[in-house]
Amino acid sequence: PDANVLITGESGTGKENIARIIHYSSTRKDPVFFALNSSAITESLLDSEFFGHKKGSFTGAITDKMGYFEVCNGGTLFLDEIADMPLNLQAKILRATEEKAVTRVGDTNQIHTDFRIISATNHDIDEKVEQKKFRLDLLHRLNTLHIHIPPLRERPEDIKPLLIHFIDDYATKFNKPNIHISKEVFDALLKYDFPGNVRELRNMTERAIILCKGNLLGINDFPV
Repeated sequence: PDANVLITGESGTGKENIARIIHYSSTRKDPVFFALNSSAITESLLDSEFFGHKKGSFTGAITDKMGYFEVCNGGTLFLDEIADMPLNLQAKILRATEEKAVTRVGDTNQIHTDFRIISATNHDIDEKVEQKKFRLDLLHRLNTLHIHIPPLRERPEDIKPLLIHFIDDYATKFNKPNIHISKEVFDALLKYDFPGNVRELRNMTERAIILCKGNLLGINDFPV
């Protein structure tokens, strides 16, 4: 339950789903699972968002605020797009991960927090290290366990069960029971390259369910 995990794979392969499965299958399943896009936070808010702040520490800090590491005490912090994280934040993440402690902006007291990091990237992380865009020491901390998810085109045996799962899910959501699939759909999808991976198949299926007039999904319902 305490091992950090790095998940790699192309965009749309389901890295966050794997992260959630790891979290909810562990002894950390009851506390929080917090998912965060590492590249989506502005530089000016990085410290406050990750480490929290004390009231009055800067303009707009009207109350004490917990950062992500405190929020995830006992649970899991999922850092998506980890390779896009700014270098200055990487150093602070490394220290927090090593010490399992953080200091809020405007404070001097360390706060101990028991978090586990699961991170994900669709980049070649070793190449990022060679380019000096990602810290090798941080990679070693995050990469205790490494899971690589192959693209959907390399595991065609998963297409049919995934399609059936998505159809069941969206048929229930949109109140369209007894949806069936023609054999031509399966044959066409097996030949398709799926540049968008599992996410693309899910979106295709949702669109097909929404637009279908009867209860049989045919080749015209899937733009492949």
